[in-house]
This record gives sequence, structure tokens and C-alpha cells, in this order.
Amino acid sequence: MITTKNAYLKKLTENIQMKSVNIRKNLEGSTPPSLFIGAWAYPKVYAGPMMTQKTGDTYILDSPESWIKENKTQKDIINYRMQLIRGKQLIKINDIENPFVEKLQDISLASKSIDSEAIFSKKPRGAVFSEDSTPHGPSAAIEKFNIDAVKWDKQLEKTFYDTDLKANEAIFKLHHKNVPFSAIQKAFSVGAMGIKNKRKLVPTRWSITACDSTLADQFLKEVRKFDIIDNFRLYEFGSLENYYAIILTPTEWQYEWYEAFIKILGKEELLFSDYETNTGKKEYSSVGGCFYTCKMAVLDSLLKEKKQAGLIVFREAYKGYVPLGVFNVRENIKNAMNQQYKEFETLNDTLKHADKKLKLPISRYVKKGTLLNEMLHTKQTTLDIYFKR
Repeated sequence: MITTKNAYLKKLTENIQMKSVNIRKNLEGSTPPSLFIGAWAYPKVYAGPMMTQKTGDTYILDSPESWIKENKTQKDIINYRMQLIRGKQLIKINDIENPFVEKLQDISLASKSIDSEAIFSKKPRGAVFSEDSTPHGPSAAIEKFNIDAVKWDKQLEKTFYDTDLKANEAIFKLHHKNVPFSAIQKAFSVGAMGIKNKRKLVPTRWSITACDSTLADQFLKEVRKFDIIDNFRLYEFGSLENYYAIILTPTEWQYEWYEAFIKILGKEELLFSDYETNTGKKEYSSVGGCFYTCKMAVLDSLLKEKKQAGLIVFREAYKGYVPLGVFNVRENIKNAMNQQYKEFETLNDTLKHADKKLKLPISRYVKKGTLLNEMLHTKQTTLDIYFKR
């Protein structure tokens, strides 16, 4: 019996077969720019570029900020990712002055795609498709790697040379200069920001959550200073076989995340949740990076509006859904927060409206949750209306 989200996603992805591109040992092409750092041998890591056989502008292959905005389908995104060939070398996390790492830093700071060439120790094979990272095509150890001259993004260049600027401050500064999250995360993961003697390589998966958490924590410090919204708000958005209902509550900050996976493998209806109170959360979330990236995106929206609110999020994934990485949540939430919201005077009315589009009845969420359950009981709300289906 599956009891955790991680176990479910592992089962969901283990039988998915993806067709990789056919690559020889020698590769000439470009990097979007893109790179990947694994966590398997930490504190040594397998780090390297992600390249494609195509030349010219290949930015779209690793530009998650563009995919939902441009109405790309899951098939489109998977096709992009399967074109990326991963080269890798085993490197100590603090070996920042390694010439190979310096090339990876060049890639992370680049403002556009870079012509590149690689020689692999053997023909790259396979494809990576796991429960916790964006898929990519074949991989192999890389023996030789060269890139053309790189034009750096000006904002990323400033933080690279500012060796007295802490990494968390650099992340926050770059965000407010409108540098894409994916670019910030790549630079952070290859030690291209932070205090000089503290820079190190960070596995891609960890670096994503670190950047999300860093931004969310800073946003929350500011959001706590603002007035609380007057009514309940409901934001809605759906893409990539997902639907999101986002409720802002007229309370101090508190946050509950729900996600349901509905009849993707068969007849299953699995529901997972996690929450944090106004005092925060100490342990790592049981639902993984989705919890932090959603929190970051909503707090960013509240910060721009200069308002404070509580947050309840319902996410449903439907048949045909394929796990593509945390970006899926981040970009869906960002798009949802840019939609016109519906306003309600009571939590009851808000939930009634959300219940019309959610495939699982609200009663399932109420039973599973903590904060939502408490809010309903505190208001002495009758729960009968949520058990009609």
C-alpha cells in the first residue's frame, strides 16, 4: 500500500519509457544554457553540462518560465528535455576553481545559448525520468568539453564578482532584478554566488528548494508587516493535466497544501497534505519541494500587492499527468496569481465555489487537513454541505 507521495511518484515514473536521441561519443551543438548536478555521491557530485545536437538558439529546451506561458504541452516539454544530453564528471563540492567547474559557471551566467562541443568516454545512453527532477536524455562521463566565448547576463555577473555578498542576499537581489528563477538556481548550484570562501557546488534538486525557501522566507518577513486582506479570495488555473484552486484567507500568514492524484495509474485517488502555522515549519515538508515553491510564488504576489493573508491550496493531477519537476507547481501558481480572483465573504462560500471544479469532494480535503479543519470548526461551520458527494 502506498502511503507517501514520494513512493507514489516513484511508481508513477518507473514504467514510463522515453525515447532518447541517438548520440555518438563526439558531440557538437549547443547548451541552452543548461547544466545538472547530481546528489548521489555527495560530498562529491556528478556535475556537467546539458547539451543538444542543435545549434543556435536552444533556450526553450531549459526555460521552464516560458513553457506554460507559451501553452506548451507535456509532449512538447518532454520532447525538449529528451534532446538534452548530460555530460558529467565526479567533482568535490568545494573544488570551485576546477577548470571544468569554471566552464559550468560560464554556462550558468550566460545570457543566451552557447555553441559547445564534447567528447564522452562512451556513447551516451538511457534517459532520466524520476519522481523529483525534470527529465533529460542520455548521459555519459565527459572527457573533453569546450564552449565558445560567453556573454554573461549583467545582473548575474555583478553577483558573481561580489564575493562579499551572501548567497541568500544575492538570490533575493537577482529576483528583484527580474532574473528568471531557473537562471538564479543554476548560478547558485555551481557556486557562482555567495561569500568567496563559502562557495560550493549544490545538487540541482537541493538548489531549487534552497532558492525557493530563501525567497519565501525573505518575502514572509515583509508580508507580515502588511494589512490583512478583507475577504476570502479564490484564484484558479489549470495546465499540464493539473488544476489549482488557491484560497487566500483574511488571517495572518498560515499555509496548508493539498494535492490529489486521481486515477492516473488506475482507480487510485491519493491525497497528500502538509501545513505550517504562523510560527513556521522546522522539518522538511513531507510533500517535498512543491510545498516551498508554492509558498514562494504566493508570497511574491502578496509582497507586490503589499497585503498579508493565509493560504490554502488544492492541487489535483489527472489521468495523463506526467511528473516533470517542481517548475510545474511554481509556474502554475504564478499564472494562477496573475488571474482575476473571485471574492467571498465566508470560507463556506469560497469552498462551495471551489468544490464545483475539484474532482475530489471538499469533504475529502477537510478530513485530510489540519488548518482547514480547524478554521471550519472555529467558525462553528456545519460540515454537512461538504459531504453531499
